[in-house]
Amino acid sequence: VSLASPSPLAVARSTADTPLRIGFCGGPNAPALGRMTGNLESAGDQLTRQIAEYHTGHPIQPVVELIATRVVSTPGADGMYRSRESDNTIQSYLDEARRLKGMLLLNIQPGHADFPTEVRAFERWLNEPDVGLALDPEWAVDPGVRPGQKFGHVSGAVLDQVSSYVSDLVRRNNLPPKMMIYHQVATSVVRDEGDLKPHDGVVPIKVVDGIGSAAAKIATWNLVMKQKPDHVQAGFKLFYDEDTRHGTPLMKPEEVLALRPAPTYVVYE
Repeated sequence: VSLASPSPLAVARSTADTPLRIGFCGGPNAPALGRMTGNLESAGDQLTRQIAEYHTGHPIQPVVELIATRVVSTPGADGMYRSRESDNTIQSYLDEARRLKGMLLLNIQPGHADFPTEVRAFERWLNEPDVGLALDPEWAVDPGVRPGQKFGHVSGAVLDQVSSYVSDLVRRNNLPPKMMIYHQVATSVVRDEGDLKPHDGVVPIKVVDGIGSAAAKIATWNLVMKQKPDHVQAGFKLFYDEDTRHGTPLMKPEEVLALRPAPTYVVYE
């Protein structure tokens, strides 16, 4: 398996021509959020070993997904139930992504804040050529709801607003196309998805976050993917702990690659 960073235009090609991307997510001092924590070089080496289990015959691009805006259990001074990682932390994760010749995604769990505001807070980093976005609407909860009480949600119109903003950044700064992930654990989490339109310089990828056995995850996949717009690529999330909690084995790479539509991004937590 070759850990090669594709040319900038490779990210924007069709699914058939786009290299598979495989990532780890996480945040500092937070093992529960994923394996990309603690010693980042060690975590990156583990990601490299995970990638080596995928036998595609094509280059695979490593992805580091940092939870840059993290939902928290207390409202904080502004009542938004979220905190943001520091520039120093983001730089350390970007350094590791670059060591791997990969990409950094800034994951947004907005709590009571809104996605456009949180995304703009990281504009400095989004102006980098190898930094994209991952939006996590499960944690975009309604006023009066404490995060974790029930699933949050996002509209296709808000996704489109973020995509338009990213497209403008790409155009103004002559950047390569950017990945814009949106995670989805249930059908209710993304509403009116058809309102997300194509935008130049943005590669939208819908990542299905279902938890459980292979059968349960595939059932969620089939249900959630029914609403995917044609211009949006497919992605899949696996959980080392939650998926195997009841003794069921983690899905094998060949099972993941057999999903249809074929995933172009696979992320492990």
